[in-house]
Amino acid sequence: MFRSLAVAAAALLLAVAPARAQQPASPNDRPNIVWIIAEDVSPFYLGAYGSDVARTPNIDRLAEEGVRFTNAYALNGACAPNRSALVTGLYPTSYGAMHMRTSRRTAALESIDDPKLRAIPTYEAVPPPEARFVTEYLRTDGYFATNDGKTDYQFKTPATAYDRNRDGANWRNQPEDAENPFFSIVNHFVSHESMVWRLSETPLQTDPGRVEVPPYYPDTPTVRNDIAQNYDNIARLDTLVGEVMGRLRDDGLLDETIVFFFGDHGSGLPRMKRSVYDSGLRVPLIVRVPEQYRDWAGLDATPGAASDRLVSFIDFAPTLLSVAGLEVPDYMPGRAFLGPQQGPERSYAFAARDRMDPARHTRRAVTDGRFKYIRNYQPDTSFYQFLPYRNRMALMQEILRYHEEGRLDSTQAFYFRDTMPGQELYDTKTDPHEINNLADNPRYTDKLIELRRAEQRWRARTDDMGSIPEPVLKNILWPPRGEQPVVEPPSFQADAGSEGPATVRLETSTRGASIGYRTSAGQPWQVYTGPVDVAPGDTLRAKAVRMGYQDSKAVRWMR
Repeated sequence: MFRSLAVAAAALLLAVAPARAQQPASPNDRPNIVWIIAEDVSPFYLGAYGSDVARTPNIDRLAEEGVRFTNAYALNGACAPNRSALVTGLYPTSYGAMHMRTSRRTAALESIDDPKLRAIPTYEAVPPPEARFVTEYLRTDGYFATNDGKTDYQFKTPATAYDRNRDGANWRNQPEDAENPFFSIVNHFVSHESMVWRLSETPLQTDPGRVEVPPYYPDTPTVRNDIAQNYDNIARLDTLVGEVMGRLRDDGLLDETIVFFFGDHGSGLPRMKRSVYDSGLRVPLIVRVPEQYRDWAGLDATPGAASDRLVSFIDFAPTLLSVAGLEVPDYMPGRAFLGPQQGPERSYAFAARDRMDPARHTRRAVTDGRFKYIRNYQPDTSFYQFLPYRNRMALMQEILRYHEEGRLDSTQAFYFRDTMPGQELYDTKTDPHEINNLADNPRYTDKLIELRRAEQRWRARTDDMGSIPEPVLKNILWPPRGEQPVVEPPSFQADAGSEGPATVRLETSTRGASIGYRTSAGQPWQVYTGPVDVAPGDTLRAKAVRMGYQDSKAVRWMR
């Protein structure tokens, strides 16, 4: 199932050492990079993307100073598969990260009575051995890497991933005299689906009478209130985005930092989140590039402009490396859309939906930026399936009540049909809500065939694992019996005289593992790429890690 490189363990360790692409004048001239990731946000809820209801002055200002991408797509309608792809540069369907979630069950497990649904196995996704957590490349080339907030990568975050990984972590955690560039991820939760009901007792600031109700919802006060609550939560998000930009401004770093703002997928409202419609996949993406890096980034658009370039989450890891001046590894299928290694524009963006908590749908989607093709691999099931976490939302409860009372119109009731079409095709320009299926319309046969073939080729070349039952998948990822492998601890080879520092080499026999080391218990784990000098009296500590595996035990070598 995995495509792997036949290389020795020692070479794999050295593979994490980044190859340099074109560089700025000096290493200190490399840009700082910040990813601001927002939970559950569709573009149409932001002023910068045309909403006249939104209160998003900080995000709008970011768009005025940057470039707004209008065709940016997530790979999945829920967070964990996307977040996994962002840090691996791989399609989640290719290494077992496509289900929501893998390593733990839904927060609403107490609402599930079906023993089969309660018995869904837990496991971690396992990227192929050539893959590395993307920040390892940055850290070994001098970047200071931090993550503030959510990880949710479908595997335990490797110890080698970040210099700081905790709530509130950012570039300010560097030593005061450090001159290293930084890469900081800042995650914001306030716009998450759950905040619609968690904050439902707070007075609404958005007028429910002004919000647009999509045609697949009944237009009721309850529905309008939850949509208005979502706008309020995004206004809270906007304040937090302004605080991040304010810290960069206060620290004198705005002219040295490339800022990306994007959602982890589309909106958190029903039929949007977890779906493969644009409301679940299309995300806001705003990139602010300081003047001194505009040529470096290869950004032709002027500040405040919009780009209709088709961008996929599979492109984010390559873009991060490209902007940092590093070579993009061959195993990453994405294309950098900024930086010296910027690739040609893509023709298609792909997406998947598999199990969401207890609800199993296997759906695949491809868009060319206008037309969307969806293949439903289980057409004998309903669009609606039991999702107790989502059903906590008053809006969803209202839809269910209207369904039970027979009060939904044909567009709204379609969601509850016993079966779904095998194929769907939508013109998202003329039908942004994707309710007019063109799959059987002879005028669109050529487009249907084109996109269907693209979907088939994508599944084949990425070794899509979506059709594998999860108990079997667990055994494939953790062979042979579904037990999590443990990484072999590093071994030490020291060249030491009677005096002075010793040169120590580290190795692990586990294919695909990285080694973290440090000489002080308070230090972050450094990524091993070559021999380490250990001064007299110091203790070298090391452990080996691999995404999806259990870490090795930590071992020590004393000079």
